[in-house]
Amino acid sequence: MTLIELFLLFVVLMMTVGLVISLSNSRNVKRFADYDLGSEAPFVSILLPARDEEDNIEDCVNSLLSQDYPNFEVIVLNDHSTDKTGFLLSQLVKSNSRLRVIEGSPLPEDWPGKHWACQQLSQAARGELILFTDADTRHQPQALRHAVAGLLTEQADLLTALPHQQVISWGEKLIVPFMNFGILSFLPIHLAQRKQIPGLTVTIGQFMLFRRSAYEAIGGYQGAKNNINDDVLLGRTLMEKGYRWCLLDGTEFVTCRMYHNFSEAVEGFGKNVFGFFDYRILPFVFVWLAAAFIFLEPVSILTRGIAANQFANPTVRLACLAVLETMLLFAIAYRRIGIPMYMTLVYSLTIFLFVLVAMRSMVISLTGHASWKGRTIKTVEVRWI
Repeated sequence: MTLIELFLLFVVLMMTVGLVISLSNSRNVKRFADYDLGSEAPFVSILLPARDEEDNIEDCVNSLLSQDYPNFEVIVLNDHSTDKTGFLLSQLVKSNSRLRVIEGSPLPEDWPGKHWACQQLSQAARGELILFTDADTRHQPQALRHAVAGLLTEQADLLTALPHQQVISWGEKLIVPFMNFGILSFLPIHLAQRKQIPGLTVTIGQFMLFRRSAYEAIGGYQGAKNNINDDVLLGRTLMEKGYRWCLLDGTEFVTCRMYHNFSEAVEGFGKNVFGFFDYRILPFVFVWLAAAFIFLEPVSILTRGIAANQFANPTVRLACLAVLETMLLFAIAYRRIGIPMYMTLVYSLTIFLFVLVAMRSMVISLTGHASWKGRTIKTVEVRWI
């Protein structure tokens, strides 16, 4: 067996493992609708940071205020917006007693902007439970009721959820679904939840429902201010401290449109992909170059083999198997999260573009050019390994 055939066999085995994990996640990751609220309905503070969100704020806040849960408040922090966000919030607050709007305090030098906003929101919250969400989300009226029921039933201290990622432009379709694909295809969620393994957890910042006692016990955002990926760090810290984490499929009840075009997606992911690796250069480069080779080389081999009419060649057949397994893996994930099935046909382009986005994330972080909504994102200690 040649070296390239050994490589392709490795890819086939890797995709087979991915398929096992993916099918397990499809079977075992519960949905919001699997839980019904009983007589217990603890008071919930829904916390929403907003900076320059004039296009989102009304729809998001109205969806939160329309929850059919009996016991909650909504607190929005206007984070020094320069558009109409503040004005729109002032109009909304006049017509609903559940809504409170607070103005953000000046940003301390050692805090990222959103982290500081969430810290202030948590200090203003009165709830036994606190739900952090984002302005680009929309929530069905039953979302909070099912989420609280899930947290209570699972006896969790943090319940997070995969929202439905709405993608409309081609740029969004090519880039945005990749992270959820990775989670559903290679992260054994059921095992992570059953065994409470911190290194196997991913927390989604668009929906984080905490027991307030657990949130405060781990230091809240004060303990996460030095990592741009606050959601992942909060979830793992919570589990390391002995609290319970739970991930549900919230795609039927929570929708999010993170970005509206290719450039927004590139900028948005660029601010945090490097931080996900704790700003470690060599592991970051190795993982993304390995991912590019593993996902793209079989496509290249298969394309060249078909062009040369060598489909009977064992190498080409192995490449074909690897490509078909990868397409199936994307199809399973995309079906679960509501991405059009035809996007599986261009998965290689998605991989190629996201690797470029990842490399850009490292470069702009190292050069101090990472920013979001007019604020520079300060990179903490960068290490080689």
